[in-house]
Amino acid sequence: MGLSVGIVGLPNVGKSTLFNSLSSKQAEAANYAFCTIDPNVGVVPVPDSRFDALVKLFQPAKVVPATVDFVDIAGLVRGASKGEGKGNAFLSHIRDADAIAHVVRCFEDENVLHVDNRVDPIADIETIETELVLKDLETVQKRLDRARRASKGSNAFEKKAVEVCEALEKRLDDGTPARGFTVDGEDEQEILRDLFLITAKPMFYVCNVKEDQVAAGFDDPLVAKVKQLADERGAPAVVISAAIEAEIMQLPIEERADFLESLGLAEPGLHAVIQTGYRMLDLITYFTCGKPEVHAWTITRGTKAPQAAGKIHSDFERGFIRAEVIHCADMLALGSEAAVKQAGKMRLEGKEYVVSDGDIMHFRFNV
Repeated sequence: MGLSVGIVGLPNVGKSTLFNSLSSKQAEAANYAFCTIDPNVGVVPVPDSRFDALVKLFQPAKVVPATVDFVDIAGLVRGASKGEGKGNAFLSHIRDADAIAHVVRCFEDENVLHVDNRVDPIADIETIETELVLKDLETVQKRLDRARRASKGSNAFEKKAVEVCEALEKRLDDGTPARGFTVDGEDEQEILRDLFLITAKPMFYVCNVKEDQVAAGFDDPLVAKVKQLADERGAPAVVISAAIEAEIMQLPIEERADFLESLGLAEPGLHAVIQTGYRMLDLITYFTCGKPEVHAWTITRGTKAPQAAGKIHSDFERGFIRAEVIHCADMLALGSEAAVKQAGKMRLEGKEYVVSDGDIMHFRFNV
């Protein structure tokens, strides 16, 4: 699995509707096929107008967009960390996720039951996050028990594990997520990383509203509460109507723009969800382009050219010589590689070049 976002939320908040819209095969655009590789994993292309324009320009035989895997689990309820409901059985499915999308119900509807018989988005957030903290606490305590047994001799690594886990245990026991917990030293970082704590992952909030609330956006009273909490925590928040998104996915592609316009929307809310998951991990995209294929490659901001080349094949990184670089804006403005070269817009970059978002790369290597 590549970049992945785990979806959490209470039952009946619209989580499954959102996931089904994200992973629906009817949601394919041009040749980017949405697909589901497991019942609970949807592989979703990252909306990118630059990629679309490059595909139109090159007319390649194959297109490979950047993608995000969305992992859906059963709705969590109070006590899920101890086995209540079905959520506990699936929490392990999101331990490997890179980020968490927390779907929050921000609508009133007497026909849609709430597990606690009330609509209170802040209380819902607290319920879910308490369960995630408790699950992480269980994980840390199991590792701490193991470390204590193994550290009775001269095992220095396990002694460090005891220190890390004791500090984490205290933090989580106080109800504080592991997010923001830092350690020094490579061993300590390895110990923390190998715990795969859910609350250590970056989280963003998805405010699910009814159709008549969409236009209000963050000004809607229920949404505003979530936005205030998100701002206090430095977390992103997006507003969608999962019901509208499901309806959009049922429409033929050529009819979707008119439908969105009738609702006063510039693009589907799903785009904001996907792009938020992508951006919050500080990821960027570079492209390889030609008649055989236009391919979008996902890398972390700050990646140097050899490591970017290694995303394609390890030989590219091992035998890296140089990279021919054109920014996609120049390619799209001038219309061809020949025109870009004639305008002096193509650059040769070496091993220390830091790849920019939107670069079109051609790697020279020798192994």
